[in-house]
Amino acid sequence: MDYGTWPRVFVVDVEGNGGQPPELVEVAAIPVVNGRPVPSSARSTLLRPPTPITPFATRVHHITNQAVATAPTWEQVGAQVHADLEGAWIAAHNAHVDYGVLLRHMPDWRPAGVLDTLRLARRTYPEAGGYSLDALIKLTSIDLASVVGQRHRAAFDAHATALLLLDLAEHYDTWDALIAAAVPPGMPGAPLPAAPDSEEPGLW
Repeated sequence: MDYGTWPRVFVVDVEGNGGQPPELVEVAAIPVVNGRPVPSSARSTLLRPPTPITPFATRVHHITNQAVATAPTWEQVGAQVHADLEGAWIAAHNAHVDYGVLLRHMPDWRPAGVLDTLRLARRTYPEAGGYSLDALIKLTSIDLASVVGQRHRAAFDAHATALLLLDLAEHYDTWDALIAAAVPPGMPGAPLPAAPDSEEPGLW
């Protein structure tokens, strides 16, 4: 894989308040440059949602209402998130969740495309026993020792997913081959279906 051919890519992760639909309580985006995640350029922030975090959500990501009591609201940071991600490719594990939450908060946002590491892993390792992020990290023996934070926090999970994306990318020769395997149908960036062959003469 020639990483010099990659467009601008951010691996994203969001954490919600447990509501339906969920409101954001944390968002992180880490750029991938020349085949490496760049944590020093990552953006990560806690957010104070308009409705409280449920006890169930806190048990998952350990973010409490007290922790976000003085955090900015989406209205205060959303424009910057939009500016960072506009026109870039994003990647996430089970990407329709993160993409859907972000799109609901930024209805006029248009990413160049959406890579799903879950879909990509299923194509790359069809015999794997499981496809959760934890299972795939174990399967690929990715070393998370240098990843700052803890599991189920947005910055940690985005960094871990970036490492998984790069491990999976090594199985594909080109960017086009990668996106053919990684972009879910109907998502931005999905390759257009090939036009059917036709033996009918053209108008000209």
